[in-house]
Amino acid sequence: MQNNVLILDFGSQYTQLIARRVRELNIYCEIHPYHHIPEDLESFKAVILSGSPFSVRSEDAPHPKLENIKGEIPLLAVCYGAQYLAQFYGGSVEPSNIREYGRANLSTIIGEEVLFAGIPEETQVWMSHSDTIAQLPERGIRLASTNDVKNAAYRIGGEETYGIQFHPEVYHTEHGKLLLENFLIHVAGLKRNWTPAHFVEETVQDLKDKVGDGKVVLGLSGGVDSTVAAVLLNKAIGDNLYCIFVNNGLLRKNEFDSVLEQYKGMGLNVKGVDASARFLRALSGLSDPELKRKAIGKTFIEVFDDEAHLLEDVEWLGQGTIYPDVIESVSVNGPSVTIKSHHNVGGLPDYMKLKIVEPLRMLFKDEVRRVGHELGIDSELLGRHPFPGPGLAIRILGTITEEKVSILQEVDDVFISGLRRWNLYDDIWQAGAILLPVQSVGVMGDERTYERVVALRAVESTDGMTADWVDLPHEFLQEISNHIINRVKGVNRVVYDISSKPPATIEWE
Repeated sequence: MQNNVLILDFGSQYTQLIARRVRELNIYCEIHPYHHIPEDLESFKAVILSGSPFSVRSEDAPHPKLENIKGEIPLLAVCYGAQYLAQFYGGSVEPSNIREYGRANLSTIIGEEVLFAGIPEETQVWMSHSDTIAQLPERGIRLASTNDVKNAAYRIGGEETYGIQFHPEVYHTEHGKLLLENFLIHVAGLKRNWTPAHFVEETVQDLKDKVGDGKVVLGLSGGVDSTVAAVLLNKAIGDNLYCIFVNNGLLRKNEFDSVLEQYKGMGLNVKGVDASARFLRALSGLSDPELKRKAIGKTFIEVFDDEAHLLEDVEWLGQGTIYPDVIESVSVNGPSVTIKSHHNVGGLPDYMKLKIVEPLRMLFKDEVRRVGHELGIDSELLGRHPFPGPGLAIRILGTITEEKVSILQEVDDVFISGLRRWNLYDDIWQAGAILLPVQSVGVMGDERTYERVVALRAVESTDGMTADWVDLPHEFLQEISNHIINRVKGVNRVVYDISSKPPATIEWE
């Protein structure tokens, strides 16, 4: 049995936070939809059931098959998961007279229980539910209560099965990380051995086994993900890795030349391909963001297919896909509620006879950076802000033209250069400018203008799953606004985006 944790997702907004907290304990975990439980359950030493926006009493509530899990593998059921075990294993769940949402305190912790070792009574927890567990499941033993919730935590006698009504993964639960540690280490017996060094060693060996003597073509973007993926592949297969950096015409100002220069001395075999005209033709007349993403993804594949044909016997396409890409592209409730598609997630067309290799597919962004440090990659490169795969195409709302790209490149350059000059860049997760599909009246000198509007966006985040807008100094915003309007012809108004994710996304499209 391996040292892994399985998280079954019921559609909770907090599921990714559970994974992050487990990873912070240096324990590997995977998120799977509740209706696609992995067949190789022997790979997992513990299972966590997430919360859910559903009520267990509704007809369409998630109904996982736990026959091979409950009583067989240590199980921690969170919120909906705890209610599910009560509802379908001999207990009952009823609507609560008091909807408990937000902070609460465990007023009673009953007995000497390993799950609560080191956690004091009256500890603050975070609740988010409108139902309550009226009766515990068969052999259920109450472990903790709050003033309003009698069965806030329980275990099932004779099993390593626990249910908690609160969310240990959120920041507001004071000892949530300790509770997870108690369950994973002291109940399930997992080891804290999933480190960047361990990941590098294991992944390089896996790549050697998977790719063998095969050749891999990989697209570099100049960003963290593709760079770390390339260095890992290079460590595994050496000269059989062929890196291509494509100028899609939607990069930041002067980025094509600067990125190629950056890769010199890294020992990577890199070829620059200028396909900007081809991408702009593919985007001509498109304004819908999903159509733009699909057009860019299709063109990327075509360019790579052309380049792969120039090489002999290439079998694999390497990609820098990371876990948030995968999570946002696969929904518990099906494709109808997918937030957005990702150009680097999914299969390839039949005509492209390449297999996909994604060495970072199960890592969050901060984990990618730690792996990069382990590999000795330059800190300045690892500190670069994320940049969307479709580039400026999804920061130009509406149709794409060469003129609009040029305007946005200039605006973005003023903004990013300003952040570096003010020593703000490293305190920000991601920043960029958006060209809006509106024009506004302005006055320059004695003349009336009717020109474009740009929005500036800067957010702080850990992994991009959630994000808060950054309260940049007003003096900085004033300076940048003046520089943009004075230096970028065609722009006469600058606004600043103060929305967080959720409900907004980081990018506007």
